[in-house]
Amino acid sequence: MKARNVALVMTAALVVYLVLLGARGVELIATGTGVGIALGVGVLVLPLLGLWMVVATWRSGTRIQHLARRLDAEGGLPDVADLPRRPSGRVDRAAADAWFEERRAELEQHPEDWRYWYRLAHAYDLAGDRRRARATMRKALDLEAAEAAR
Repeated sequence: MKARNVALVMTAALVVYLVLLGARGVELIATGTGVGIALGVGVLVLPLLGLWMVVATWRSGTRIQHLARRLDAEGGLPDVADLPRRPSGRVDRAAADAWFEERRAELEQHPEDWRYWYRLAHAYDLAGDRRRARATMRKALDLEAAEAAR
């Protein structure tokens, strides 16, 4: 709940910023000069892109949260509480790599099950590979959506 509250506050601050940026774009357009209008239109694109990014991020987050709740209800949510940690609180790299290999071996046995893709995404995250974690989580989301559609 704490992380969600921080995300809500950060989103609210970003929305305020995007509104102020949009107002600046309108002011530039209102100058009536060619340069002002061109800059104003350019500035108005930024809040639209920002809004799209906020909506996409929240949508993805709620979908991932849905998977986590579903996996938790099934008793399959990954538990990393027993993994050794560095003083910073992050999981020890060697332990994260070993845990990752276990998740990858599980996935090889169940390649069409979103649950194992979710666990592998979690393993990528622990190993510090955020790009692959996001791509793997997208695969988990797609497989779960296909399963729900059946």
